[in-house]
Amino acid sequence: MFPFFKKKKTNMDIRKIPRHIAIIMDGNGRWAAKRSLPKKAGHKAGAQTLEKISRVAMDMGIEHLTVYAFSTENWKRSEEEIKGIMDLLRYYLKTHMERAKKDQVRIHIIGDIHRLDEDIQEQIRILEELTKDKQGMCLHIALNYGGRDEIIRGAREFGRRVAQGELLPEQLDEGMFGSFLDTAGVPDPELMIRTSGEERISNFLLWQLAYSEFSFTDKLWPDFTEEDFKKAIFEYQFRERRFGGRKA
Repeated sequence: MFPFFKKKKTNMDIRKIPRHIAIIMDGNGRWAAKRSLPKKAGHKAGAQTLEKISRVAMDMGIEHLTVYAFSTENWKRSEEEIKGIMDLLRYYLKTHMERAKKDQVRIHIIGDIHRLDEDIQEQIRILEELTKDKQGMCLHIALNYGGRDEIIRGAREFGRRVAQGELLPEQLDEGMFGSFLDTAGVPDPELMIRTSGEERISNFLLWQLAYSEFSFTDKLWPDFTEEDFKKAIFEYQFRERRFGGRKA
C-alpha cells in the first residue's frame, strides 16, 4: 500500500506517521519572480502543489492537514495580488465541489471568513456541508487566519458565555479554551513544515503549535515535492518528543 516505506534507505515507520501536519506554504511570489511571471502564476503553481501533497498525505493515512493559505496580514499586499488570490480561491473551491462527489476528503475552513466576498463565503459553506460526512483526511484551509486573531475571538466567546451566566471564570482550562478556537476537536499538529527558507511561524496556529516539531526547507512551495514531504516526516520520526518532561 505504501511503497515508499519499503525503501531500505528510509525505513520509515508507518506506526509513527503524524496524525496532523501543518504547512506554511511560502514562496509562491518568489517562485514567480524567478521566472519573470506575474504573482498569480506563482499562486496557481502553489495550488497545484497543494493538490499533489494533499493526495500524498491522504494516501499515507494522515488524518489532518492544515495549510496556511491567506493570513490576516496578507491584506497588506497589492490589490492586484489579492484579487488574483481570491479568483484562484473561487476556482479552487468550485473544483473541490466537483471532486466532493467522489473524493473522501473533508474540507474545513479556519479563520474569520466574514471579510471575504459573500460569494466566497457561500462557496465555503456549501463545500463544508458537502464534505462534512466524508471519512477520509480532513483538509483544514486557513483563510483570513491569524493565530492572535483566533485567540482573541476565542477569548471573546468565553467572555460572552461568562457574561450570560453559562460559565464561570474559574472553569477555564486549556481544554475548555481549545473548544473556543477554530480547531476545536482537532488534535494539535505533531509536525509543522515551512518552505522557502524562512524559519518563523508568522502568526500561524500559535496555540496549537506549542509542542509541534518544526521542519524548514529552502524549497519554494511550488517546487516542494512528494519526496520532500516524506523526507520531513522521516526526519520527524527521529525527534524525541518529551513535552517538557524527561525520560526516566
